Amino acid sequence: MQRILSEYIHENPALRGNLYRILNHGNLSGTGKMIILPVDQGMEHGPDASFLNNHDAYDPLYHVKLGIDSGVNAYAAPLGMIEAAAAHYPGVIPMILKLNSSNSLKSKEGDPHQAIIGDVEDAVRLGCVGVGITIYPGSNNCDEMLEQVQHIFQSAKTMGLVCIIWCYPRGAGIKDDTAFDTVCYAAHIGAITGAHIIKVKLPSANITNVKFLDGYEKLRINFQNLSERVKHVKKCAFAGRRIVLFSGGATKDISSLMDEIKAISDGGGDGSIVGRNLFQRPRSEAIELVKQISDLYI
Repeated sequence: MQRILSEYIHENPALRGNLYRILNHGNLSGTGKMIILPVDQGMEHGPDASFLNNHDAYDPLYHVKLGIDSGVNAYAAPLGMIEAAAAHYPGVIPMILKLNSSNSLKSKEGDPHQAIIGDVEDAVRLGCVGVGITIYPGSNNCDEMLEQVQHIFQSAKTMGLVCIIWCYPRGAGIKDDTAFDTVCYAAHIGAITGAHIIKVKLPSANITNVKFLDGYEKLRINFQNLSERVKHVKKCAFAGRRIVLFSGGATKDISSLMDEIKAISDGGGDGSIVGRNLFQRPRSEAIELVKQISDLYI
């Protein structure tokens, strides 16, 4: 864990202290690995699409309590959900304010974008340790999103808040948003923004730019192997000097999820951001699943 913190020595003590709080909380405390529970899917996909399978999950307090009892490193959510929970559990679990969001009611034909629905001052007011923001590399709106990120991260770092970026390639120019080379590009963009923690999707074995094939072969990268793909994504984030977490994605069977977690662990990934695979399951099952994931990372 100290090696990881040393990569952020350029940041102020308050920020490094908050990063330490995330790394030193929950089942994975002190291991250098992390699991973050994100609950922004109600905004992104709708409440029924997100919570109908587990009616307790309509309650914002359910999620933060699930994060506490399961032993994740941190809980991330949009403004209203953090406001509903922060006063009930101040300082009990590191909280991350997700500052922007999209919604599925919008037309899919336009260039993807996200609306800013919270600010750094809200994160400080609510006792959060960090802020999160999504960008869409490949969208015609990406330049504007990157400029927003710079303003937000500059302010957040001054306030001592950890900066997390959800880096999801989307837009007319993106042939495959999980292609190996595309995810590698996204991870590097995330590092360039100055984010301390970068979230990307798990890369597939597809390559959209075939001119890289010879280079991958020379580096002996077996991009047919998921753990090898994870290893190279980490390399693209400043040669592994930045924390890279991988999305849990849509709910899947436990065996498939654990195969992914094992590949992330074997590839040197820093952990997972797992939402739907937890809160769409019964509470006891979700808690046991976090334990299994934690044991595998340890």
